[in-house]
Amino acid sequence: MATIKQSPEDLLTLDGALCAAVVDASSGMMLGSMGSGVDLEVAAAGNTEVVRAKLKTMRALGLNDVIEDILITLGKQYHIIRLSARKEGVFIYYVLDKQRANLAMARRKTADVDKELNF
Repeated sequence: MATIKQSPEDLLTLDGALCAAVVDASSGMMLGSMGSGVDLEVAAAGNTEVVRAKLKTMRALGLNDVIEDILITLGKQYHIIRLSARKEGVFIYYVLDKQRANLAMARRKTADVDKELNF
């Protein structure tokens, strides 16, 4: 099992990884983070709103389902938001360099890190 501090470190081992954080979705506060390239405090708070908006939309549509991850593709970066299957109200935020990262491996890595995350 990995701690909240170890989880972002594990994510940064992947080629192209820039930064990562574990975020409390109810407050938008980071529980743990590592890396650079993005202001993670601002990103954590802002992506909390993305998660809330998607959950609200799903409720409005009557979708009885869960979010595994949300992918945001920018010109130079991938941003992955993975809602934790282990702890409700927590998500992993992961930023990668689009030129160097393998998106499939990054999504797999976030799922693996979530499985090992210990609260």
